[in-house]
Amino acid sequence: MRPRCDGCDRPCAACLCPAMPKERIQTRRTSVIVLQHPLETRQKLATVPILAKCLHPDSCEVIVGRRLRKGCSAQLDRLLGSPGSPALQPVLLLFPTPDATEISSWARIGDGAAGAERIVLLIVDATWQHAKEMVSASMEFLRGFAIPVCLPFDKRKEGLGMGGNSDLILKKEPYHGCMSSMEAVARALGVLEGENGGEIERALLSVLHRMVSLQISHLPQCKN
Repeated sequence: MRPRCDGCDRPCAACLCPAMPKERIQTRRTSVIVLQHPLETRQKLATVPILAKCLHPDSCEVIVGRRLRKGCSAQLDRLLGSPGSPALQPVLLLFPTPDATEISSWARIGDGAAGAERIVLLIVDATWQHAKEMVSASMEFLRGFAIPVCLPFDKRKEGLGMGGNSDLILKKEPYHGCMSSMEAVARALGVLEGENGGEIERALLSVLHRMVSLQISHLPQCKN
C-alpha cells in the first residue's frame, strides 16, 4: 500500500501537502491583493488558490472580478482616504506596462521601500489578454496612486514557461520573463520583504515546484 498523507489522506506522491508551509506565511510589510478574472477560478492550473493557502489571510486578499474600483477592497478604500489625496502607503501594480519600473530598482531608489512600514502589492491573475484588459479597465481607479512595477522581462525573446526556467515549464508564456501569478508574487516578496524575503520566496517556489512536478507527471510525453 502506498503511504498516505496525514494532511489530506491522499497518496503522498500525489499531493502538495509535503511542500506546503507548516504554518501559513505572514508577511511583515507587504499586503498582497490579487484581482482574479472569474474564468481563472475554474482553471485546474491556476496558482492563486495555492498562493492563498500558503499566505496568511492578513497577508493576501483575492478579489474575483474584471476591474478594480471603489468598494472592491476595504483595504484599498482605507488607504485612499479622501478623494485626490495620496495613498497612505505605497501601492505597487505588478504588471509589465511600458512605464513600469523594475521592482528591485524601485526598492533601491529614494525612501521608497525603506521609508514605508507597509506596502500593498497589486497583481492581476488572468490570461495575458484578459490581464491587459483588466489593467486598462482598472486605471480610472488606480491612476494617481498606483505605482507601476515589473519583474525583469524581455519581449525580444520567446517565453518558455513560468519564469523561463526549464524546471518550471507548465504552459507557454508570450515572452521571456513572463511567469505564473504565484511565481510573480514569490519573486516580488523576495525583494519587498527585506531580510525575510529570500526565505518567503523559497517557501512559495518550493510549493510551486511541487505543483508543476505533479502536473508534468500526468502529461503523457513527460512520463517516459
